[in-house]
Amino acid sequence: MGPVTLKVADVDTMTAYYRDGVHLEVLDQSGPRVVLGRGTTPVVVLEHAPELRHASPRDAGLFHTAILFDSEEALAASVYSVATKYPSTFTGSSDHLVSKAFYFSDPEGNGVELYWDRERSAWSWVHGQIEMSTLYLDPNAFLQENLTERAIEAPSIGGAQVGHVHLQVGDIESAREFYVKQLGFEQTIEIPGSALFVSAGGYHHHMAMNVWNSRGAGPRLPALGLGSVDIEVPSNDDLGAVSERLSHFGIATRNDGQTVSFDDPWANLITLSAAN
Repeated sequence: MGPVTLKVADVDTMTAYYRDGVHLEVLDQSGPRVVLGRGTTPVVVLEHAPELRHASPRDAGLFHTAILFDSEEALAASVYSVATKYPSTFTGSSDHLVSKAFYFSDPEGNGVELYWDRERSAWSWVHGQIEMSTLYLDPNAFLQENLTERAIEAPSIGGAQVGHVHLQVGDIESAREFYVKQLGFEQTIEIPGSALFVSAGGYHHHMAMNVWNSRGAGPRLPALGLGSVDIEVPSNDDLGAVSERLSHFGIATRNDGQTVSFDDPWANLITLSAAN
């Protein structure tokens, strides 16, 4: 997964949250656009769009951007930083068996998940479906076990990237038709009629879609929040193959020579690029 682009009303406040709270680094800042990430990996792109208004919580769009950290120490550093500087933005935590996750809501209401994956050897698959759960995870106990002096002094410790993106959609069957049958992800979990999780390469999920707040939602109108979801495929050959696949299913695409972009059934913009 590549960076998630957010349309924001207050670019300074949002930059401060992801920079000073989550402790992503400003990788590029040119005019109304700010790119934040770790090292050379972009994670969040903020685009100033003051002319737009907030969508209804029941509309389709972003449920959360999930930022994956490479160690529990790095995750603890970020969680501690956000909880200390923006305590009112914490919304919960869970042990999902495959991962440990902490949930926040940024200053403009976009969901944020900060998480760490257990080794794949510890994951359990049953009949082609990965076992995940929502177990209680005590945030204070997690910090006591994993927050080090080094992490407090240098909270940008370790690597971070977008691990998965979770969307609000209008219905699950249409999501399966688009993301599995047409785009080509593999289904890893379904909560019947409620949520769908999909991935490539045996990951627990690269994308998820739910109807918990948005059942029956139609295509989005221009609004603050999700600007685009970026997905990297391994090579230009893969990019061409996906483009042909979408064409076969009658999905309108835009190709600028570097990326292929298209809308899902709810007008969420998806952009594909080749890693090489």
